[in-house]
Amino acid sequence: MKFLHTSDWHLGRAFHRVNLLGAQAAFLDHLVAAVREHGVDAVLVAGDVYDRAVPPLPAVELYDRALHRLADLGVPTVMISGNHDSARRLGVGAGLIGRAGIHLRTDPAGCADPVVLTDEHGDVALYGLPYLEPALVKDEFGARKVSHEAVLGAAMDRIRADLASRAPGTRSVVLAHAFVTGGQASDSERDITVGGVDSVPASVFAGVDYAALGHLHGCQSVNERVRYSGSPLAYSFSEADHRKTMWLIDLGPRGEIRTAERLDTPVPRALARLRGRLDELLDDPAHAAHEDAWVEATLTDAVRPDDPMARLTARFPHTLTLAFDPQGREEETGASYAQRLRGRSDQEIAEDFVAHVRGGGQPDEAERAVLRGAFDDVRTDDGRREIHR
Repeated sequence: MKFLHTSDWHLGRAFHRVNLLGAQAAFLDHLVAAVREHGVDAVLVAGDVYDRAVPPLPAVELYDRALHRLADLGVPTVMISGNHDSARRLGVGAGLIGRAGIHLRTDPAGCADPVVLTDEHGDVALYGLPYLEPALVKDEFGARKVSHEAVLGAAMDRIRADLASRAPGTRSVVLAHAFVTGGQASDSERDITVGGVDSVPASVFAGVDYAALGHLHGCQSVNERVRYSGSPLAYSFSEADHRKTMWLIDLGPRGEIRTAERLDTPVPRALARLRGRLDELLDDPAHAAHEDAWVEATLTDAVRPDDPMARLTARFPHTLTLAFDPQGREEETGASYAQRLRGRSDQEIAEDFVAHVRGGGQPDEAERAVLRGAFDDVRTDDGRREIHR
């Protein structure tokens, strides 16, 4: 049985103020064509369909057209909500839409109620595990503590119990939206840290044949059976080296992964990260290949040059960001502010700020606990406000 695994569409998102709706429409055209070309048996969409809880109307219209086209193909689609989505809004009409073969899984309580497909080798149970905010679902799953690992582990226990009740040889697929240990992050994923911990071990998915993951924007394999499809488009310059793809997974009759093929998605424009003195960037013939790219430029001139953006755009008309990192400044480490923050959690950034205003004195453990609690409270309050809207 063949599955097309995709995630993190982020419909409605822009790239540094550049509207990406046309590029997102082109991706969805490509998705529908790939389903038809490769004889796909089911499409798996592992969360972050939209970029925000209340998406703009053009993004909703694009989503609606995509669902109609997938339904017209007669190929089942299983879709979960991610941490960017409003689970309640995305799940409106799920029962009715399910009759058309579009199966929305946005309610954590229904995670052990699979979509069951059948081929000549028997059944395949597809479980949709939406993004789980630990503080909001802890009681639902009877988790021992408020953490991603605890709630995901409890949800997977339910899924394994349901799978054990099915006919011997039933194959299984889980869709989930989480940060799994070993995955490589980029700058464009929203932080999901709780209590200073944001990742879960791949072992939490033990017992299923394939885990189709969303959240991280780079296509990658945690192991043979646990994979991220990544986002179909780049949403930050940290993704400049990404190859944007979807996974075409062929699940064998005994649950083995017979093949796992990456299908490239359309690239609206290449990304380039340029660094150097302004005259070097303007004169170096090696940069000719980047003249039509979206450009992030970091100037290292010791003295800020006159009118740098206008001069850059004369050669690189699609320059979107400009930063300054002067050479020879003792207080600098050689990295821009954005680079120094890359890969750091909200907690770490806050602790660095405390140290900065104290002149270097790091917060003690009690102060770190206060900061952790504040961040957890903000995330919990945001989730509760969404539920009560």
